[in-house]
Amino acid sequence: MKHNFYKYQGTGNDFVMVDNRDNIFPKNDTKLIGHLCDRKFGIGADGLILLENDGSTDFRMVYYNSDGNESTMCGNGGRCIVAFAKALGIIDDETDFIAVDGPHHATVAKDGTVSLHMKDVHTVSVYENYVFMDTGSPHHVELVDGLEDLDVKAIGANIRYSGLYGDKGSNVNFVAPAGADKFSVRTYERGVEDETLSCGTGVTAVAIAMKVLGNTDENEVALTTPGGELKVSFVQEGKQFREIYLTGPAKFVYDGSIEW
Repeated sequence: MKHNFYKYQGTGNDFVMVDNRDNIFPKNDTKLIGHLCDRKFGIGADGLILLENDGSTDFRMVYYNSDGNESTMCGNGGRCIVAFAKALGIIDDETDFIAVDGPHHATVAKDGTVSLHMKDVHTVSVYENYVFMDTGSPHHVELVDGLEDLDVKAIGANIRYSGLYGDKGSNVNFVAPAGADKFSVRTYERGVEDETLSCGTGVTAVAIAMKVLGNTDENEVALTTPGGELKVSFVQEGKQFREIYLTGPAKFVYDGSIEW
């Protein structure tokens, strides 16, 4: 039987969207999810997102990496599902929804830009050569020289599978200054097991890490990824960060139908 799907992208981080309010999707079929995300034999995406009913918010977001496994929070995916919910007529220009890391608030500007309220960050661990934190997903942040020529897939995989992070691993972000309060970022994502064009929870971690390390004095940071520009703002209270917002484009690409 054929089912409808929708393709969205946020700064090149792309997702297969499924309206699962009628519980039609086989959520435990990791092979099917991996197939739908496959760029040669399926639709092709960095991940798959289900929009579901929720009793206390506008909707529930369920996110899967392209390997077929349900994963932790995806910031760009969160912004894209807000755009999807608006297109479905579930919301107007403001929403509250629930994801794996808890509730989120988001707004949609007239130009389609989505601003997503991220979870508070209570702990930022600073080491000699890197910073680690959880912004809804675990992130390793490392300043590097020669970012443009870096072998992100190989070096990122080494860190992701190293003894630093055990069996669960971590996403890995490589960073270089790109101007006043602006940074370039390239990210290796676990579950995709490759570099993606952008990572929302990743640039959120980078912005906070740059503040902690003293590379910016501002509470709003611009991030340039291979897929486009994002902005992260926050309020710092001692060693903790709250009122964190991830802002950027979330765009419909195409829709279609496929059998499962």
